[in-house]
Amino acid sequence: MPLFAPLILLLLLLLATGCGAIPTAPSPSPSPSKPPRPSTAPRPKGPPPRRDVRVPYAASGEYAVVPGGSPARRGRGAVVRYLVEVERGLPFDPDEFAADVHRTLNDVRGWARFQRVDHGPVRVRVALSSPRLTVRQCLPLRTGGRLSCWNGTRSVINALRWAKGVPQYDGDLTAYRHYLISHEVGHGLGHHHRSCPGPGRLAPVMTQQSKSLNRCRPNPWPFPDRKPTESDETEDRRP
Repeated sequence: MPLFAPLILLLLLLLATGCGAIPTAPSPSPSPSKPPRPSTAPRPKGPPPRRDVRVPYAASGEYAVVPGGSPARRGRGAVVRYLVEVERGLPFDPDEFAADVHRTLNDVRGWARFQRVDHGPVRVRVALSSPRLTVRQCLPLRTGGRLSCWNGTRSVINALRWAKGVPQYDGDLTAYRHYLISHEVGHGLGHHHRSCPGPGRLAPVMTQQSKSLNRCRPNPWPFPDRKPTESDETEDRRP
């Protein structure tokens, strides 16, 4: 018998009895997958979304004077006393509205220097009003509940326009609010409506920009090119 014959025979016997089987390692049971951790990388900061204010057509129908006051901006020229009113029941903070009005009126590009008070006598009342109260306060003018107006001693600011703006300002609500205050207070100072001077030019602030720009460009300021002068700054530094 050849030399390898006994080895082959022994191998066949081991395979037949299963003793020579090579054990296989059991497959590991799959572990439950863990939910991914939230990323700790800082996200890019963007402007906070503007709160969508829902303005009711009608509120209380009664004004409340915003208490307190603010001084006129420094500089030269006469000071105009005014106060701010907000109709009760509107979804706006009266102090924030009064601060926005004061910033607009005392911008160097504005009409004059304005001192806010909370009692008379005043030359101008700036009144934030629901559409229904705007209709009533503006008679005999017809606003359709959409426009604002000047009537008597009051700049009647339609809260719907204050919240939403108009398409011709292309989403720039801050600029439109500057225009709204500047235009209606301008009436109180004796200024009348003006037309667009030509296509592509800045609209005068007394143009009825809430209706149409008439091919002009939007402009919220009476004197859009005005800058503080050296004499104004000298006046500011006086005790």
